[in-house]
Amino acid sequence: MTTLSGAEPINFDGYWQDTLAELAALPPAPEVQEIPLRSTDFATAYGVSLTSVGPYRLYAYLSIPRGEGPFPARYYLPRYGSVVDLVPQGTANSQRREHVTFAICVRGQRLADQPYAAAFPGLLTDGIDDPADYVYRGIVADCVRGAEYLANRPEVDSARIAAIGNDLAYTTAALCARVTHLVCTPALLYDTVNLARRTSAYPLEEINDHLRLHPEREEAVRHTMSYFDLRRFAPHVNATTLLMAGADGSALDAAALSPLIQAMPGDVEVHKAEHSGYKDGRFSEEWLSRSFGMAEPSLPAHWRG
Repeated sequence: MTTLSGAEPINFDGYWQDTLAELAALPPAPEVQEIPLRSTDFATAYGVSLTSVGPYRLYAYLSIPRGEGPFPARYYLPRYGSVVDLVPQGTANSQRREHVTFAICVRGQRLADQPYAAAFPGLLTDGIDDPADYVYRGIVADCVRGAEYLANRPEVDSARIAAIGNDLAYTTAALCARVTHLVCTPALLYDTVNLARRTSAYPLEEINDHLRLHPEREEAVRHTMSYFDLRRFAPHVNATTLLMAGADGSALDAAALSPLIQAMPGDVEVHKAEHSGYKDGRFSEEWLSRSFGMAEPSLPAHWRG
């Protein structure tokens, strides 16, 4: 593994093995209910409740194409914020026709905010002074629970399960071998403390706020974040990967991410941001469809032409 600067975890693998063991000891206890309003003649939408570590009940949106499967699956990991995009509303019909789609609301986010309603800003530093108490330990476990549930659905093609999102997609692919493909845009969990010092934008500014208020806790914060640094997860990511890097010269450009890329044992393609939702989105859609062995990319109608 690439040598990392800053605080080192005492036992990175043991920390996550213990977390996964705690998760495995809890049955997912799924409750699945159709959402008729968001079902169509080509796909059925469901709301799914699952149990994660705590124990804590999560909520997720599931869409399954009508017809005979199994189908490739897209697992959308949440961005940082209280509102989670509803997959049937936020995903193109062409994708729902051909893919099982699944989006999870992790603890603290809307629809999974009982008994814990996360503060925004505030979630990123909740319990950050101690790895055992850091809220992201539970959040990462939530994402793994969702991946396990999705992979066990009989409608899902086990050879084509993609985790799509930011840092949580990466950690999920590292901790759940059932994930076969990964589309990831690193944002928060890569050299977090040093990255935060290069910006005043939220949510990374939460780190700066915390350390301005508690400068004596910097070593503890660095120690906790060492268990969540994507570079330490990298050797465990065997999924075929598309890494969406920032534009040249940005904090998370391809050069900055090179230690992450070099540490990954699987196939990795890097796409530099073009600052265009259409161009970057089309590239990732074409990459995923090609990686899934599909004849045509599942593009939204307004992207075709």
